[in-house]
Amino acid sequence: MSEEAAAAPAPEQQQPLFNIEKMYVKDLSLESPNAPSIFLERETPTIDLQLHTLSTPMEEGLFEVTVTVTVTAKLPEKDKVMFLIEAKQAGIFQVRNFPPGELESVLAVVCPNILYPYLREVVSNMAIHAGFNPVFLNPINFEALYQQQKQQQAQAQAATTTQH
Repeated sequence: MSEEAAAAPAPEQQQPLFNIEKMYVKDLSLESPNAPSIFLERETPTIDLQLHTLSTPMEEGLFEVTVTVTVTAKLPEKDKVMFLIEAKQAGIFQVRNFPPGELESVLAVVCPNILYPYLREVVSNMAIHAGFNPVFLNPINFEALYQQQKQQQAQAQAATTTQH
């Protein structure tokens, strides 16, 4: 047996490792283009929500995961924007010794599930501090979003394969 083989633990002995290294607000913005007159409106706004996740490798075993939400509150009758909030909640996660398929799932499901409650709080507080009612974002099923994304990728790949 070579010294290198003896020094490195066998892959089956390496336990998966998952740690939260840091969580932080990466970006936060608020626009209220029709203030102050918008505060005199009594109409209930419609809320549009856009959500995106992104994972970026930093170095071996470290990944930055970002969940971005854009919330737009509009008065439908007048097509006036009450406010627009964009927030990016990010975290640095140490993820080691996971098989590639599981690593992708951890970054797309587990990490966003950890970050999302903090993002919800940031958005709600931002709305309050801007003089509006709090925005209560509904829970998100990141597992379902991940499965939907995988299905769309498979369909797109199948479509590309049949065209060639």
